[in-house]
Amino acid sequence: MKRFALLTLCLLVVLGTVLPVFASEEGKLLIWACPLRSSVMKELGNEFTTKYKVPVEVQEINFEDIRDQLGVAGPTGKGPDILIGPHDWLGQLIVNGLIEPLDLGKKEKDFSPVAISAFTWGKELYGVPYAIECIGLAYNKKLVPKAPKTWDQLISTGKKISDKAQQRWGFVVQQPDPYHSFAVMSAGGAYVFGKNPDGTLNPNDIGLNTLGGVRGAQLFRDLIEAEIMPLGVDFNTMTTLFKEGKVGMVLTGPWSFDSFREAGVDYGFAPIPTVDGKKPRPFVGVQGFMVSSFSKNKLLAKAFLDEYVITKETMIALYKKGARPPVYLPALKEVKDSDTKAVYQSASEGIPMPSIPEMNSVWSAWSNAIELILNGKLSSQQAMDEAVGQIRTAIEQSRKK
Repeated sequence: MKRFALLTLCLLVVLGTVLPVFASEEGKLLIWACPLRSSVMKELGNEFTTKYKVPVEVQEINFEDIRDQLGVAGPTGKGPDILIGPHDWLGQLIVNGLIEPLDLGKKEKDFSPVAISAFTWGKELYGVPYAIECIGLAYNKKLVPKAPKTWDQLISTGKKISDKAQQRWGFVVQQPDPYHSFAVMSAGGAYVFGKNPDGTLNPNDIGLNTLGGVRGAQLFRDLIEAEIMPLGVDFNTMTTLFKEGKVGMVLTGPWSFDSFREAGVDYGFAPIPTVDGKKPRPFVGVQGFMVSSFSKNKLLAKAFLDEYVITKETMIALYKKGARPPVYLPALKEVKDSDTKAVYQSASEGIPMPSIPEMNSVWSAWSNAIELILNGKLSSQQAMDEAVGQIRTAIEQSRKK
């Protein structure tokens, strides 16, 4: 395949910042990756170049800039062939025609179903997933030798630990935070958006104020009233209390593990306890590889993903960089770390974070409702009913812009 000259360096103004952006060029693969993943991609690129004599350029771009840069660069003929990012980018990327559907063929069965679901839009798959994360129950083994399996057990365990006068608590979750609250609300059947017949999410069907969702939100208020959980704790305070041995159990994810280890906490991680016999379904985040619609090397890009990314060795290398469970099952079988296995177990029951643009209209009203419930200013039903009404209004207003 014909070699091309070095790519021309362009300057693209994105969000007020001047950033260098390369362009997809026929016969040469360009990959956009954040610094955390770029080293693995460079190694793969070198192997691909050695075997096929096709140059592979890996451009490091800050994680938070990749999606928006593609939206500006792609339509002008610039940007990557392949980009790496989370599944909840899909809404913006697909609606704006920025990424290509993919077909994994028989290899699709080798991936976690929830990861495939995360990168599926309607009937089409838009990414090769490689890692997953979600929250679960972290517990201090000195205070909680064995993780509770039911919410009633969590309450009874928490009561034994809690001492408000000593500022010692059985359980803490950062507040008010919809991301962490959703898992318990979902156990009763709450959902953010329902689905259309073609499998896409329906922003007109909002299910946060269902009977089970309202009960789930109330459970956190009940913990406060029982003096098992304090009111108004943010992430940093929650983490500090846990590391100091002043909290028995917290809801968090793998992003906290390094901090716990550094503090010398003997902790465990388990799925969130069942509520009324039903499993909580936490939000799941999935990372994956996507192909730009503006790539001049779509077949080549897909071949690179098929032959060099969808391998046990690559998936394990990415796991070692990011410390998130691989969703390629042959790689997952090689992982021995108990934390990783526990995160995957929790995630396998989860729900992919909704990726449609209307999700941006959800967070503020939902967070306000949780705060009103936790402070006892509104009943759970009234707060969630009002939140759903506000979300509907916000979605309608966004459509008019």
